[in-house]
Amino acid sequence: MPIRAVLWDIDDTIFDYTGADRIGMRKHLESEGLPEGHTSAGRALDAWRAITDAHWARFAAGETDFQGQRRDRVREFLGRPLTAAEADEWFSRHVVHYEAAWSLFPDAVPALDALAGRYRHAVLSNSSILNQDRKLRTLGVRDRFEAVVCAVELGISKPAAGAFHAACDTLGLRPQEVVYVGDHPDIDAAGAEAAGLAGVWLDRGGRGGRPDLMRITGLDQLPALLAGNTRFGASDTFG
Repeated sequence: MPIRAVLWDIDDTIFDYTGADRIGMRKHLESEGLPEGHTSAGRALDAWRAITDAHWARFAAGETDFQGQRRDRVREFLGRPLTAAEADEWFSRHVVHYEAAWSLFPDAVPALDALAGRYRHAVLSNSSILNQDRKLRTLGVRDRFEAVVCAVELGISKPAAGAFHAACDTLGLRPQEVVYVGDHPDIDAAGAEAAGLAGVWLDRGGRGGRPDLMRITGLDQLPALLAGNTRFGASDTFG
């Protein structure tokens, strides 16, 4: 069955979330001061990323809600109890710096341009529609996507098959007609494959090590992959 639509992850796929988060947090720490227990800005930034990953996993597993994971990240990072309002205020000050650093990856728009008119496009994100719709509009690419489907509103997160199927249903397509592109091998590519979609792992760091997955190292390789220069349904590597 031919691929008729591309379903996209956003963060660290088309949008440089890691870069923006790191730049934003560094600026935030310059304003707030280094929290107690962190010996350098570099180590604090690494700790923030590890804390973020851990609490996002809790959110994806349904152990907390979206706002709860934000508050818990702040509490753990600062190493002290905070009220919900205090945690929200601290995070809001961080967001100002984070949003100032927003940018698309350089290969995102060229890839969307190359695929325009040949495939339909939509987004499936483990974030919220409030965040991701606004982000796409700010970055100037919201009109590239027919729909933005997010875990907070669905009540189910990737890699659960129901999340992928909900996005396919929004497009009115069968899973076999849709390819999912994302930066996480298990949550994105393997999750999509298990749900019946074609999955493509965007391995920007060139980590490799997953011969079971379709892998590209940049979005510039995606048009050729979709055009049939390699076989879907069998592992392969671009780059």
